[in-house]
Amino acid sequence: MQNEQELKELVRQKYSEIALQDKDSNAASCCGANSCCSTEVYNIMSEDYTKLDGYNAEADLGLGCGLPTEFARIKPGDVVVDLGSGAGNDCFIARRQTGETGKVIGIDFTETMIAKARANAEKAGYNNVEFRQGDIEQMPLGGSVADVVVSNCVLNLVPNKRNVFKEIFRVLKTNGHFSISDIVLVGTLPQNLRNAAEMYAGCVSGAIQKDEYLQLISETGFEHITIQKEKAIFIPDDILAQYMNGDEIAAFRKSDIGIYSITVYGRKPNCCTPGSGCC
Repeated sequence: MQNEQELKELVRQKYSEIALQDKDSNAASCCGANSCCSTEVYNIMSEDYTKLDGYNAEADLGLGCGLPTEFARIKPGDVVVDLGSGAGNDCFIARRQTGETGKVIGIDFTETMIAKARANAEKAGYNNVEFRQGDIEQMPLGGSVADVVVSNCVLNLVPNKRNVFKEIFRVLKTNGHFSISDIVLVGTLPQNLRNAAEMYAGCVSGAIQKDEYLQLISETGFEHITIQKEKAIFIPDDILAQYMNGDEIAAFRKSDIGIYSITVYGRKPNCCTPGSGCC
């Protein structure tokens, strides 16, 4: 089993490759991972951004699994932080909502993605959107700076999700909130899927149980935790066949195991740090 650093490096390498692909190449795959491409014509995870204000086609790599900015309650003047900002699509939509008086900061682990996002922002003339390279387990931000945190199909790629939620808590202002779209599981994914490195970089094997995911959020100290949207994810047989035989696929289809995209909301309460007993 790979350790956390090895998994992070796997994700960095995979998404460096994805940054150089176009949306059509990514759209036929599992979160853009070419190694699990499907002959199905639809995108397994992502939703349609094209009708949202601020949509930037050059920044849309087809990598998301929800529309967190649609649910994020962003107001004019807000400071918004996007975790795993990719080529900048969610940042540019958030910018339209926060307006000229607000600010949007995208954080991404991958140098190639940061370069692409900065080029897209410069081309669009956005002077209140910036992109910082960094690990979302150790964000390059001070504490209590963000009104809103968003993220789209990224935390499932991070081995230590608890650390990320602690960082989200740290960077949010009092009464600030997050809206995050992510992949979660109900039931135990077959082990050969969980062990597949490409499936990890392709979103699914890095996912944890839905109840565990929500529990992590609660234990971090957030309140008013709400699932804003939920949908089942169907993985086509030609992807599953790379990791399972026919009998295993049939058993998987008949099981109660589910892979879901959820968009979840949580608010930082008016208190001090988690575990301090002040809430």
